[in-house]
Parts: sequence; C-alpha cells; structure tokens
Amino acid sequence: MKTLASILFITCFTYVGFGQQGAVTIVQDKKIDEVIKLYQSSGSSSESYYFIQFGFGSSNWASSMKKKVELDFPELRPKIDFRTPNYFVVGGRFDSKMSAERKHQEVRKKYPSSTLPKSRKKKK
Repeated sequence: MKTLASILFITCFTYVGFGQQGAVTIVQDKKIDEVIKLYQSSGSSSESYYFIQFGFGSSNWASSMKKKVELDFPELRPKIDFRTPNYFVVGGRFDSKMSAERKHQEVRKKYPSSTLPKSRKKKK
C-alpha cells in the first residue's frame, strides 16, 4: 500500500509539474528597435579616418608637444592618447588618405618626426 501511495503521489506531482503551459508576451518601446538598428549599422561600418601622429613619450613631453602643435596647427585640434606605456600626441581627422598626406607634408616641415599611421575605424 505504501508503494502504491508513493507512485500515485509522484505521478500527480509529475503531471501537475509538466502540465503547465504558459505564454510570454514582451512589450517594448518601438524606439528600442530603432536604437538596435542604429547600433548594428555603426558596428558594421568599414569607414575609417586618418590622423597625424606627432610623436610619443612621457606625460610631460606629450603635454608640452600638444601645446606647441596647438600654436602651430590649431585646425588639427591635437589631443593626447595614452597607450601603455606611452603618451601619443595626435591631431586631425581626415576622411581620405590623400587629404591626410597633403596636410602631413605641411606638418613635416615643422615636425619632421611626425608620422601618418594606419587608419582607425570611425565611431558614431
């Protein structure tokens, strides 16, 4: 009798446990779909830009170099990038390599150690 009661008990709970059916409905704002599309399009973009690198060194060196470049070429809006272990002074944001090379020729007269590194991907 004990085994029959145990089997009946287990069967009832199994039936009740697996017998449930449910439906999940998700309600979200329509703007979320627009944001997702925008995010996906920005990540898949292969567009890139070019910049001029004036050099690299310590933090003090980078600060002084940035000030010099701001005086000589304010339209390039120089900034300091930190990539371990150096500080890089970079400026400009050119859509084509040709325009970057033209400006780099002008910059090299004042800063002969400047370079034109590989392009970076655009961030939107």
